[in-house]
Amino acid sequence: MIGITAYGAYIPRARLNKQAMADANAWFDPSLNSLAKGERSICNWDEDSITMAVEAAQDCLSALSDKKIDSLYLASTTLPFVDRQNSVVVSEALNLDNRIRTMDISASQRAATSALISLLQGNVSNNALLVASEHRRTKAGSRSEMLWGDAAATVSVGCSDVIAQYLDSETLTVDFIDHYRGEDSSFDYSWEERWIRDEGFFKIVPAAVNMLLQRASLKGSDVRHFILPTDQPRTPAALAKKLGIDTDAVVDNQIAAVGVAGVAQPILMLAKAIEAASAGDLILLIGFGQGCDAILFRVTDTAAKCAPAVGVKGALACRREEHNYNRFLSFNNLLERDIGKRAESDKQTYLSGYNRRKDLLTGFIGGKCRQCGTVQIPRDKYCVNPECHALESQDDYRFADKTATVATWTADRLTFDWNPPAYFGMVEFDGGGKLMMDFTEVEEGKIDTGTKLTMHFRIKQFDTQRGFRKYFWKAAPESYSAPPQSAP
Repeated sequence: MIGITAYGAYIPRARLNKQAMADANAWFDPSLNSLAKGERSICNWDEDSITMAVEAAQDCLSALSDKKIDSLYLASTTLPFVDRQNSVVVSEALNLDNRIRTMDISASQRAATSALISLLQGNVSNNALLVASEHRRTKAGSRSEMLWGDAAATVSVGCSDVIAQYLDSETLTVDFIDHYRGEDSSFDYSWEERWIRDEGFFKIVPAAVNMLLQRASLKGSDVRHFILPTDQPRTPAALAKKLGIDTDAVVDNQIAAVGVAGVAQPILMLAKAIEAASAGDLILLIGFGQGCDAILFRVTDTAAKCAPAVGVKGALACRREEHNYNRFLSFNNLLERDIGKRAESDKQTYLSGYNRRKDLLTGFIGGKCRQCGTVQIPRDKYCVNPECHALESQDDYRFADKTATVATWTADRLTFDWNPPAYFGMVEFDGGGKLMMDFTEVEEGKIDTGTKLTMHFRIKQFDTQRGFRKYFWKAAPESYSAPPQSAP
């Protein structure tokens, strides 16, 4: 048996009120008020498709008893690097074995579902990770700005402890251009919504689904969870009716809570469906973009026993209201802000030095002394214990999954930060080790000496002159990543 063995999700905590977006732009386009219900997820300034991918993959790995990974596929149309394998950065941040296969998959909204089919039909000996992550930029005041959101999701594929058994799949390849983005463009160009629905969804999807159901000797009414990722609110129910699927089976795209997260949306919805499903339920997953992928799963008894640490419910519950539309524009480089002279220093990353310390910078690896057990970060030739000082005694010790406590902290408005003030301070890790770190996701008045912290892979600096971004780990208050007790 092959299928899904675990899942994980990440949704940025900040949720921008859609009415605030409409209020800022309705002077130009009053129709935006009709889309102003609810909120959408937005990345912090130090988040992108790579950092969200790491978060979602960590959540997925938390549910895996066997953490041996054969491969990692990263699906996105918003990868930070055009010529640097982004999936390798994710793999090293997760401290996976460097003998695994990594691959970036892009250029279509069904990149994730196509990659998933490849894994399901391939030769998987251990678990393989499919990570889908999307941070799409839109023109200010556009329909897309109101309906899209940022998110990431991960599923693992394997043959042991399967929670959703793979039954079959069908693919149609059709160069149907509902939207596109050229090589010199910053934003997608979309065509008319009704035409996309009638000529795209209503013609292409039924052709693939009907072939799949016929081959599996199933009817539409047998499907208990129907996943159709789209920013058209009414299309999934209309298409379900056309296919003979009960409209109660339609999985909500959560346009009013998160927004549609592009390539990540089908995987996020698949995780949501598994989370809510009962043993024996059939899940029909659709990927749409230059054709259609239709994938059929059956949920197993194991699903109820393999919940991740956060999951979709937890990710939805971890939210912070945001009403500042200008902050959203600034974080997405949609306005040119005067950043002041303190930000004008050269941010060049010396790649030779980065390569020497990438175990620390990407993997967040310190050391543990074999002789006395002292833990330290960064790792050095000598043990820092004054009663030991052993030479070359350090074994790798990963700090990324460790909790910590604020020892000292500062809120600095003199130094430059994209979201001032800049919070930083001395962090004491549970189990040993101290490090001066930047803080992220700090709300004013919500941090103090003794505050518990968790570690998160984030953007450290942008080198805008050379198109490079430096990543490192930051500390966030534990409440940022922990779902409230009242989470559904």
